[in-house]
Amino acid sequence: MSIRNLDAIFRPRSVALIGASTRPHAIGALVARNLMAGGFDGPVMPVNPHHEAVDGVLAYKDIQSLPVTPDLAVICTPPDTVPGIISELGKRGTRGAIVITAGFREAGSAHGMELEAQMLAAARPNLMRIVGPNCVGVLSTPAGLNASFAHIAPKKGHVAFVAQSGAMLTTVLDWARARDIGFSHLVSLGDMADVDFGDMLDYLATDPDTSAIMLYVEAVTQSRKYMSAARAASRLKPVIAIKAGRHAAAAKAAASHTGALAGIDGVYDAAFRRAGILRVYDLDEVFDAVETLATRPNVGSDSLYILTNGGGVGVLATDALMDQGGNLAELGKDTIEKLNGVLPATWSHGNPVDIIGDADGNRYAAALKVLTEAPGRDAILVLNCPTAVASGLDAAAAIVEAAKETKRAILTNWLGSEGAEAARQIFAKAALPTYETPEKAVRGFMHLVRYRRGQETLMEVPPSVPGDFAPDDACARAIVAAALKKGPGWLGEPDVHALFECYGIPTVRSATVKSVDEATAKATQWNCPVALKIFSPDITHKSDVGGVALDLENADAVRGAGEAMLTRIAKARPDARIDGFVVQEMVRRPGAFELILGMASDATFGPFLLFGHGGTAVEVIGDKCLALPPLNMALAREMMSHTRIWKLLQGYRDRPPAALADIELTLVKISQLVCDNPEISELDINPLLADEKGVIALDARIRVVMDTPNTPRLAIRPYPKQLESTEHLAGIGDVLLRPVKPEDMPAFTELFAKLTKEDVRLRFFQSLQSPPAGLLARLTQIDYDREMAFVAFRDSEVIGVSRIAADPDNIRAEFAVLVRSDLKGHGLGRLLMDRIAGYAKARGTRELFGDVLAENRQMLALCHDLGCQISHTASGIVRVTLPLAPGR
Repeated sequence: MSIRNLDAIFRPRSVALIGASTRPHAIGALVARNLMAGGFDGPVMPVNPHHEAVDGVLAYKDIQSLPVTPDLAVICTPPDTVPGIISELGKRGTRGAIVITAGFREAGSAHGMELEAQMLAAARPNLMRIVGPNCVGVLSTPAGLNASFAHIAPKKGHVAFVAQSGAMLTTVLDWARARDIGFSHLVSLGDMADVDFGDMLDYLATDPDTSAIMLYVEAVTQSRKYMSAARAASRLKPVIAIKAGRHAAAAKAAASHTGALAGIDGVYDAAFRRAGILRVYDLDEVFDAVETLATRPNVGSDSLYILTNGGGVGVLATDALMDQGGNLAELGKDTIEKLNGVLPATWSHGNPVDIIGDADGNRYAAALKVLTEAPGRDAILVLNCPTAVASGLDAAAAIVEAAKETKRAILTNWLGSEGAEAARQIFAKAALPTYETPEKAVRGFMHLVRYRRGQETLMEVPPSVPGDFAPDDACARAIVAAALKKGPGWLGEPDVHALFECYGIPTVRSATVKSVDEATAKATQWNCPVALKIFSPDITHKSDVGGVALDLENADAVRGAGEAMLTRIAKARPDARIDGFVVQEMVRRPGAFELILGMASDATFGPFLLFGHGGTAVEVIGDKCLALPPLNMALAREMMSHTRIWKLLQGYRDRPPAALADIELTLVKISQLVCDNPEISELDINPLLADEKGVIALDARIRVVMDTPNTPRLAIRPYPKQLESTEHLAGIGDVLLRPVKPEDMPAFTELFAKLTKEDVRLRFFQSLQSPPAGLLARLTQIDYDREMAFVAFRDSEVIGVSRIAADPDNIRAEFAVLVRSDLKGHGLGRLLMDRIAGYAKARGTRELFGDVLAENRQMLALCHDLGCQISHTASGIVRVTLPLAPGR
């Protein structure tokens, strides 16, 4: 379940408090006091057999005695009583419960885990939702609900805060109260037996009272649901996360470089980045980020103008900007000339724009106006140091007035304490972000930059994968299956090379031999310099035990190296099984970069990919970035851009740029290999040589294990290739039906060009001269776990589309269909509808619905033929509903 019945928790009409108490400092007494004082306008019904009243409100001896069925129950009774209480409430029709009580799974006992299982089993038949157990509770200011034992009440606002830790929730509440920050909802999830982060993100994404979402994350459950919910929410409003436990020990037994390099926190970082979530690292930064993003300033670049009345603070802001990866905006000649006209001759004539310590409000406003009229969309940070010769309040008021005349992002920092506070209040009322220090102001600007980059990544149209990439997934599966018959473990070098050939990953010429004599013979046959590597299922990192010899020019060198290698390994690893040697053609690519590409699996998010600076010192260098599969070309490049070696790969001095597209494509190939073969648990290519000529894998390892069927392995559902099919329609010919891809955006633009204006209006309920980029991105970049769009292709042209978008509980899905204007009447619309309805039925969706304009007679006729229920409204929109019962 996801958002079903969460309205009973956040907008209940009535509340029962089970375990209400009059005993001072008891949890039941604290929750009762908060419920009564929170402003909730429905009935609050305390339940306690030993009291006639609690906090002045009539109490009831048991649940049966309640005069009305409560929408929400708050439970503060001992853990052994909770399953029975949940069962009794469910039978009465209660739809939500907040279990404050501890003593379940978190206690670490078998009894606690059994109690939690019984509680969930009791809730399940009636679809009751449970927050907790072991939580502080829920506070919802729009409902006037304070179902918690928090020590103070929140101010009303538009920020939601969701935390696993109750202590963190009360700390944030206290912190925010002192800073006059309000909330829409505060939720302590506790042990997350039922309601988790994914559910809350789904609910808050469409909550009209919430403009930004803050998460305090210790651990995520149900990663696929979480990623779907996070990606959907972050497209609608800012989502900010702080992750605790960043330095938890990684898997100690990681046998691959990828596993050793990754660490738990790196995978969370990859997940946040992929979902468009802005990650912050301390509470102070959380609130700064909320303040910045809540006003949604329009930042168009990572460059910043700094306007100041003090050179020193301008330098501090510049240092902070450089440290955080931003850039100073360049002042053009025209801008400098305009500034010369409004500023004294002693101004800095550069950025930072130091307008001198005696700057008054008029000077600030004049300089700001010039900067807002400069080319581009660079943001402006305005700084003010207190002086005796000019009023900081006047300057603040002038900035507010000047800011009304521009859409450019403006951030402020008035330094000082008492004198600056009044100015900060002026900025807050004008919805201009304001900060206490230059460093915090710059950090706020970089939050905007990172948020914009995340949104652009979510909406980016990836380049098409080269047409000659056609992986032989059937061959790959056969190789893996044959290897697993021998047992799980590391593949032999021949199998690794064979798998790479299936996916077109360039590898060096290689041969496996059983003895020194065979190695010598192979070197003689090839007649070129070779590398010799030990071949053993027990030795993963060959160079660590002297199992690699390079630049062997002839047969004698191969023989000597092989015999010496066997002697070394017999001493270093006497237990290792030796199956022979791998002979590889020596690759000489002077100046090539050594990269590492890899894959390992995380307990929460499943498979993840790694890219970074490779070579024998890979762990020491520690230059890497992680990402969740599947990848496309744009995501591969974005992943690469987060490493230090990325700048080197673009060329410097006399070194030409590496073949970046080839590296991106190799990452995409590895991603596809991992998605297609769930038995792969670890993979390393180290090094992958990359230069201007291309890439080649020199050494690689792959580990396989038995797959666990019916368990979602990937946190993000990959492209469902199995849904592709070809149909034939009279009058049209062969039609390829397949799920939509992000790369289809150009083809969608061409489809729109061939639609009549009337067809566009009938489909989108408005006239569009050309489809906005944002609309095209939403139509082509979908979450295959919740949405589906089938695209009809004739040759390379899109000629029709059908789509559904299901609710998070997969109960209902909204559908739409579009056929190219000149191809109507050939059955394409019916084909697309049958395909999308069949898909929805197969995934368990109970009902499709859609809105159709009353004048769209062709669509209404199609819906009638499909068996839709049709209901007319006064607004001229017809609601059509298609039940998907099993017998249909």
